[in-house]
Amino acid sequence: MSAKDLRNPLKRALGLGSAQAGVGHWWTQRVTAAGLVLLGLWFVITVLGLLHADYATAKATVAKPWNAVLLIAFLVTAFWHAVLGLQVVVEDYVHTRWKEVSLLVAIKFLAVLGALASVLAVLRIALGA
Repeated sequence: MSAKDLRNPLKRALGLGSAQAGVGHWWTQRVTAAGLVLLGLWFVITVLGLLHADYATAKATVAKPWNAVLLIAFLVTAFWHAVLGLQVVVEDYVHTRWKEVSLLVAIKFLAVLGALASVLAVLRIALGA
């Protein structure tokens, strides 16, 4: 044991030190939140512009390349941010290991499924399928 190692010997022996992933998770949450602010403003402005529009106008608006790209970015960022936030909640408040793992797997599976379905819907509109 070196003089610089201030951890409790039991903690070191059990491998309960830092996982070294917390800062990355924190930054990703902040970056997705900032992205959602900007993309959310665009989304609200776009939806307000379509408030009294008919179906064909709304479809044509989503089919424009930049709108389709921004909508896909908004959807992917929203699902990613939701997964990060729910992960923190589950890790902090679910104390039974198998329940925690099951919830995290279910959350990620449902988020990927939702994101894929959303992106597919936008692409079908944008590509005219």
